Amino acid sequence: MDIPSQLRCLFSASIEERKNSYVVEIPEQELELGDLQQGETYRVAVLSLPTDTETEEPPSSEPQREREPPEPPVEEGEQRTVDIEDIGDKGDGITRVERGFVVIVPDTDIGERVTVEITDVGKNVAFADVVTRLSSNG
Repeated sequence: MDIPSQLRCLFSASIEERKNSYVVEIPEQELELGDLQQGETYRVAVLSLPTDTETEEPPSSEPQREREPPEPPVEEGEQRTVDIEDIGDKGDGITRVERGFVVIVPDTDIGERVTVEITDVGKNVAFADVVTRLSSNG
């Protein structure tokens, strides 16, 4: 799956029925991180759980614009203190930093607060190793 540079946040949520509509709740931390602003309008993509077969994305009705992607908000060698928010498909911890940028941290659990060192930075994701465990969930 190609992740567009305009991505502001990424999280999993359930769809809830409320009266005559359906609601997807946005976690409070997505607003606290400054990536989203209350009262603004955003485009939302809904993706199903991964399957064995890849599906093609439907063509966009909007013209494609050449846009330079923003620089990742982390650098190799940088240390950060983060909270592990989720676990990925391969069992690695996931945290998000500025603009919802994803950092994968192996050998961590949801709820852990750790200091990490960024080891590899990609266009849409970075990888880090634990330097210090500040708290654990368990």
